[in-house]
Amino acid sequence: MDAEGRYRLTLTMGTRQVMRGWWAGETAARRQIPVWVRDWGVEGAVITLVDTADGTVIHRWPDET
Repeated sequence: MDAEGRYRLTLTMGTRQVMRGWWAGETAARRQIPVWVRDWGVEGAVITLVDTADGTVIHRWPDET
């Protein structure tokens, strides 16, 4: 687990990690997803929510097809 919090939200553009945020609770982290999508959800952006305790990807935007 990251020292900053268990749930990490990451914004990636291409191969470059542009922004990260950490939250102690999953609910609080999930509430940030639509905010990040609204503010930074442009073509080429990938927003990922990860449980750093076990590395599980909880949510990815846009959805993988």
